[in-house]
Amino acid sequence: MLSVLTLNLWHDSGPYERRAELIREWVDRLDPDLIGFQEALRGPDADQTTELLDGRGYHVEYKGSVPFWKEESRWRGGEFGNAVASRWPIAEREEASLSDAGEGEKCTAISVTVESPFGEVGFTCSHLHWKFRDGTARETQVRELCDFALRRRPKSGFPPILVGDFNAEPESAEIRYVKGLQSFEGHSIAMLDAWAVAGDGGPGHTWVNRNPYARDVLEYDRRIDYILTGFPILNGVGKLEACRVVCNEPQDSVWPTDHLGVYAELRTDPIPGLEEKWGLAGGDDVTVR
Repeated sequence: MLSVLTLNLWHDSGPYERRAELIREWVDRLDPDLIGFQEALRGPDADQTTELLDGRGYHVEYKGSVPFWKEESRWRGGEFGNAVASRWPIAEREEASLSDAGEGEKCTAISVTVESPFGEVGFTCSHLHWKFRDGTARETQVRELCDFALRRRPKSGFPPILVGDFNAEPESAEIRYVKGLQSFEGHSIAMLDAWAVAGDGGPGHTWVNRNPYARDVLEYDRRIDYILTGFPILNGVGKLEACRVVCNEPQDSVWPTDHLGVYAELRTDPIPGLEEKWGLAGGDDVTVR
């Protein structure tokens, strides 16, 4: 199985040092192969993702979105953005800047090609505009983001994986577009929402008011964090097998971040009998649907 985690880190807000301990505990518990972090910090002398994953053997890449000037922060003078981490070496990386709403909030994406034991994997992480009223901006961003992630899929092998904090609910135009349920200006795509495919059938909320860091913002419970994948290869490789909400437990009233995380597992070996059923030879480059 290939395991994937996405988590918004909430930069260094709240009781950060204690939160960092909880994030590390979750990483150790889940032991994901690929991680996408949003609201990650990198300063002149400090890299938040590298510190959180210290000693765990991950390869890390980062793309800043906006300057970070929080007073009395050791990341002051650095950047606030997205990070990816891989258990295996990263062969290539590419960055993208997404369209904005003209309000000073900048959003970016980072995509990497991972050299896994079962072939190359394209993995992309991003964070879209957060304001409720910015749905039209997110529509533009999500089209750009999906084109970026799909373009970077290796020509053969594993389906593309796209993760992040999309700040959009499953019923929104933004997410409907990603899932092939709605077109934008005559353009459409289709990816799979890991929670919808392999979750437990519940709402899967990742912004919840039982978490006081979220409750203080006075917003309602909803699902806004996603793991999205291309359709599996016809032999079963890339099939979503499990998905769950994680980083969802406090310790001594401290939560890992203001968001909950999402964790998924994807199949890495063919399903017995499918290659014969579809008349595939071992190693065939099968078009992903």
